[in-house]
Amino acid sequence: MLYNKVIFEDSELEKNRKERPYGKIRYVALIKAETLKGLIIGGVQTEKFKGLLNDGIKGDKLRFLMLARKRSSQLKLWTLRVAILMLLWIVVMQFKGLGDMVTPAMFKTRSVFSRPSQRIYENNNGYLMVSSNGGLNQMRAGICDMVTIARYLNVTLIVPELDNTSFWNDRSQFQDIFDADYFISSLRDEVRILKELPPQQKHKVETESLYSLPPISWSNMTYYYDAILPRIKTYGVVHFSKSDARLANNGIPEEVQKLRCRVNYHALRFVPPIEQLAKEIVKILKERGPFLSLHLRYEMDMIAFTGCNEGCNKEEIDELTKMRYAYPWWKEKEIDSEKKRNDGLCPLTPEETALTLRALDIDRNIQVYIAAGDIYKSEKRMASLKEAFPNLVKKETLLEPSELDPFRNHSNQMAALDYYVSIESDIFVPSYKGNMAKLVEGHRRYLGFKKTILLHRKFLVKLIDQYKNGTISWNQFSTSVKVAHADRVGNPTTRSVVPGKPKEEDYFYTNPQECLSPVDGIEQEWKKIH
Repeated sequence: MLYNKVIFEDSELEKNRKERPYGKIRYVALIKAETLKGLIIGGVQTEKFKGLLNDGIKGDKLRFLMLARKRSSQLKLWTLRVAILMLLWIVVMQFKGLGDMVTPAMFKTRSVFSRPSQRIYENNNGYLMVSSNGGLNQMRAGICDMVTIARYLNVTLIVPELDNTSFWNDRSQFQDIFDADYFISSLRDEVRILKELPPQQKHKVETESLYSLPPISWSNMTYYYDAILPRIKTYGVVHFSKSDARLANNGIPEEVQKLRCRVNYHALRFVPPIEQLAKEIVKILKERGPFLSLHLRYEMDMIAFTGCNEGCNKEEIDELTKMRYAYPWWKEKEIDSEKKRNDGLCPLTPEETALTLRALDIDRNIQVYIAAGDIYKSEKRMASLKEAFPNLVKKETLLEPSELDPFRNHSNQMAALDYYVSIESDIFVPSYKGNMAKLVEGHRRYLGFKKTILLHRKFLVKLIDQYKNGTISWNQFSTSVKVAHADRVGNPTTRSVVPGKPKEEDYFYTNPQECLSPVDGIEQEWKKIH
């Protein structure tokens, strides 16, 4: 339509130009012989040319007509250029107006983002500071809850600080992992978020005492309205010393639940260095074919913490036990490994995982990306998995050492890479129900129920033992595994509710059902944002 309009305007210009009276213009130069020859060859006969001369059109007027024609051509050229520029301008403005949500991936730049309108606070009730605790994904869920709580208490949230005292001793802060500016801007229509306290409040906190408390776990919004808000109004600034599992899974208003989803799936975006490297890993994997992301929780700290020593010799068991006793915040010390395994509370070993994936008829040639840290006694324990699936890969084998160097010794940043790759995988399989497994499962549901195989560990270990001792054949074993997992692939389901026992019910971030309808197009939307 724009092009047609430009053509119309060009025709009008041409018409106006013809109708406009021009003054007499004199030229000193004479008509060149070649020009005259061109006119004759072009169809101007001698007699007609003489007629033109007899009509009074002299050399200077003919020169004028030639220059006028040249000017007309130049005018058309400039009009075409203007039309192209206008088209480009409109395309750019359309993308800018829609923001990141509609920017094609091939043209995607992180600077293109249309910020929502800022929420106007009638009364700011105070400021909330938060110290997140746990690993990356435990903190991620906690941050989502803290944003939601701040919004409905009508308080200003200070960008949460991350845990630097955990086992992993990662000194990364929020802005080292998440894009803080995007986080603040993308939520400005819901909640006011600042990178630090304003000078007056900061001075007060530094010179006076700071009111700090850990909120009660699994609380509903009533607790925050009745118990927390009065404290914020009294002290002006309140500090939460913990953030994990501080908001209930169920019994929460739908608009509150949807804000938790918005923060998790849209506002918490990884910083460019992490996101770009994660995209590079995904690109390499996808160019080679489909891939399965295996969240194999068999790092030394996980085995020591859980007390699960299936397949370990006495020396290894002693080593793991010493490690467990070395960390006072690991409360459980005496652990019955066999009982825990039979109850389905242990991570599957690499050997058990290999048997299970084979039984599920996972393609032997599929790439298996190990989304985990260093596997305990990997040379020995990973042998059967590598034999079953020879295309085992990990960050370290896909990238050059120099590409990973900036992230080494930063376990949370390395975990962020694995999180992104796991979201993008064709199949996701966690060997244990840890925080990353829970959040990735929920994120993949949000992206359109992408295939996530949820292993039934309690059932599997009994079946594996029966197969290993010869009680059942391979075919019986494989058939039983398939039947048991036919409905455990991340498909739509209702989140379980266990009144009074929130730890035993489905975690909100594992199945954020309030945010899952409609699901059409959600995956494409997320890909455009990321």
